[in-house]
Amino acid sequence: MATETPAPFSRLDIRVYYEDTDAGGVMYYANYLKFFERGRTEWLRRLGINQSELAAKEHRLFVVKKVEIQYRIPARLDDLLVIHSQITRLARASITFGQSALRDGELLCESGIQVCCVDANSLRPAAFTHELRTLLEKAQN
Repeated sequence: MATETPAPFSRLDIRVYYEDTDAGGVMYYANYLKFFERGRTEWLRRLGINQSELAAKEHRLFVVKKVEIQYRIPARLDDLLVIHSQITRLARASITFGQSALRDGELLCESGIQVCCVDANSLRPAAFTHELRTLLEKAQN
């Protein structure tokens, strides 16, 4: 797993498209979860953690266990959002991410999302491999 120098948080810029909105041009609330998923996935990818390889080689998958989310201001069609992601807690077999969506620096939505590491065959909790844990610890600090 090759890595970049970890930053305390990750940033992903993403545009709100027509398909993301309702008839009034307001982003559908569940799409924040999709954008947060992309933010976590791209950050992990930049750290050198490829989830497909992790499943194939280490038999580990990431699954969402818990989501807490607070909507503050709606995003609208054509808005350019910034998704911030950071690790707020790292346990033996889970990561809790703090994530937020901002538009021009204004907080639209924030969440705490707990992601568990599970065995790909049994889907039971599985500890992070040593290499994976080391990368996550560096990204957390």
